[in-house]
Order: sequence, then structure tokens, then C-alpha cells
Amino acid sequence: MTPTPITEAFDAVEVIAAKRDKHELTDAQIDWVVDAYTRDVVANEQMSALAMAILLNGMNRREIARWTAAMIASGERMDFSSLSWPTADKHSTGGVGDKITLPLAPLVAACGVAVPQLSGRGLGHTGGTLDKLESIPGWNAALSNEQMLHQLEDIGAVICAAGSGLAPADKKLYALRDVTATVEAIPLIASSIMSKKIAEGTGSLVLDVKVGTGAFMKNLADARELAETMVALGTDAGVKTVALLTDMSTPLGLKAGNALEVAESVEVLAGGGPADVVELTLALAREMLAAAGKTDIDPAGVLASGKAMDVWKRMITAQGGDPDAALPVSKETHTVNAPASGTLVRLDAMGVGVAAWRLGAGRSRPGEAVQAAAGVVLHAKPGDSVVEGQPLLTLHTDTPVRFARSLAALEGAFEVGDRLAGAGSVVLDRVIG
Repeated sequence: MTPTPITEAFDAVEVIAAKRDKHELTDAQIDWVVDAYTRDVVANEQMSALAMAILLNGMNRREIARWTAAMIASGERMDFSSLSWPTADKHSTGGVGDKITLPLAPLVAACGVAVPQLSGRGLGHTGGTLDKLESIPGWNAALSNEQMLHQLEDIGAVICAAGSGLAPADKKLYALRDVTATVEAIPLIASSIMSKKIAEGTGSLVLDVKVGTGAFMKNLADARELAETMVALGTDAGVKTVALLTDMSTPLGLKAGNALEVAESVEVLAGGGPADVVELTLALAREMLAAAGKTDIDPAGVLASGKAMDVWKRMITAQGGDPDAALPVSKETHTVNAPASGTLVRLDAMGVGVAAWRLGAGRSRPGEAVQAAAGVVLHAKPGDSVVEGQPLLTLHTDTPVRFARSLAALEGAFEVGDRLAGAGSVVLDRVIG
């Protein structure tokens, strides 16, 4: 018996043409094109054309909200209502040295709010949280929904990979955007992030939107537009959402790389660590606690008490890792010295990020292996005095042939000159619904 052919509600060409000609897409068109793309009815080249039309001509708030809803509807939704804890999550748009999730999740859990942190892997110059944690011997990123719920109830924090059933349309579209120069489309960035976070089912969400050379958003205006778009999406979906705009012109902390950033995160949990990492960890913790209704707890006091470190050790152990094991150390190092005496007036986040990537800390394509010990250690930050010949950066890798290309990425990435004003706050602005 010949199967009855499926009659599609729309044709991909007419949807592409509508956005090409700067028309609004209807709810029905959006629902159909996202679903049809997930079903392989809309071809990659057709979705590529639509993504470029969206990049060039934009979407209004209704279109973005509907697109996000269609992405959520492509898969499963998680439900944390069975937990005895309130929940809050954090998402960063990505940067260099951005290890904040590692100390933040156990700190917020130690304050009484559960953190279901579904994280990803790095691509290009931005590091991935899962890659960092996988430098810990034995640590496992893959948990079932049941394991995740059990760990949240028992410990209050989990950092793991998102399951394949969560917004599968986004996974497919994300890979396409990466190879079609449409990553920067704000409607598609916002819907990609928020479809996963809303489907995840968290009660509240704090967004860390990076601004500067090492971020996707290079200027404050674009970052604010992205933040406002995502806050509106969360608010419309019933998730209490707030965003902080934070500086990514200089790397966060003093270390960029997987095991290097784990070590620095542990320093923060032990009561030390770089001032900017501690500042941003506490700022985001306060936002997450407030969003979850816990306004009477000072996370700084909890961090100082050692309770967050206790949660970190339990969280790592629960996922098969050994929190007391030695972290991988690179086989080779190369030191970059200060070219003159004076004040370090600039240290470009993108240059450091690309250098770490080329040393082996990041990947050029999905699935590529990363080196756990590769990365860059900073010996000074902008505003610090330096002496000619003193170490400025140390490059770490297991494959010394990588040094040359890494050093090329650092050409022009730092500048020593006259004294400049001390570093300002890493938090630039706050966006609420």
C-alpha cells in the first residue's frame, strides 16, 4: 500500500522570501518552518537563507517569542517542581577565562537555592564549562534526567551536559549558524539560549551578557539589545529573568584554559582567587538568590565559611570525579616577557583567548579533542606595574609546535605605557524586565 504523502502547510521558499522582503513572519509560518527543519523537510541551504534574512532584516518581539516557543516545542521540557529547593540558573554568553559557573553553582547551592546548570563545550576562543570540568580525573558530564534530579535534591548543584531531547531544533540550527556567518543574529542568539533555558524548567534565570573584544557582543548597545531581548523572552515565558552586562575586554581572572581555570575556581572557593572573579561570582550569586526569593543571605559570608567548597567536593564526587586529585599539568611552557617598564595599559581578551585556543585549550570544530592542561597564565592585569623582562604571560601546551601560532595571536594584544586609572567594576549594567 502506497503511503499517503504529507501535505505541508507552507513552502520554505515563500517563508524565506517573506523575511527577505522585510515582512513579519506569521505564527503559523514560524511554527511550521522550525518543525519542518527539525523533520528534514526544510533543507540546510533553505534554513541558511532564512537565517541570513533574519540576520539582515531582524525580527520583532512577537516573532522572536514565537520562534523560541517553536524551538522549545521541538523537544522535551524538564520539570523541577518535585524538588524541595527553589531553583535558579545562570547563563553566560561566553568569554575568555570565564570559569564563573564553577564556583557559582556550589556557592548558590550552599545558600539554599538549587542550581541545575546544563552547560556546553567550547568552540573557537570561548571556553566550555564541560571541557574545564573534564580535566578533573573521573568526572562525568553525562547524566540522565533522573540522576540530575537526584543530585539536585541531595546536593543542590549539578553541572552536566544537556540531553539530546532538549530543544533539538536549536542543536541543528546552532551548527548551521556556525558555518554560515549568522551566529551574530540577535534574534537567533536570544532564541537559541532561551529555548534551552526555558525548556530546562528553572524557576529563575540570571544572564551574564559579555561586552568587549573577547565577547560576541563588542559594544554596549548590541549587548544591551541582546540582554533586553532575552529578558523579555524569559519574562514572557513566566521565568523570572534578569541580566548583567559584564566586561570582557580583558580576560577574567589570571588563567585561561581548562585545568588552569579549575585550579583558579578552587582558589575562589577556598577564600582566595583574583578580585574580578570573586566580584562577578558574588554579583551573580546575589542576583540568583534574589530571583529565587532568598534576599536575606549574604553569599560573601557563605563563601568565606567554606560551605561552598564542601558543596563543590560533593558535586564533583557525585559525578565520578576526584576533587582532591592533582590536575593535569602541561608538558611544555613558554614565557612572554614585558617589552618595557611601565604600566600594563591593555591586555586584549580576544588575543589571549585565541592564543589559548591555538595552544590546544579549544577546538576548531565540534567533537575535536582538547588538551586539559593547555592555556595561558597571566602574571599582570591592566593597571599593574611591570618591569622590562619580567614574565607577562606563560603559555602552556603538550605540543610545542603550537607556540608559534599562539604567539602570533598575541602580537599587538598587550601594551605597556604610562599609568592608567585602576580597573573599574566588571559589572557594567543591569537589565530587568
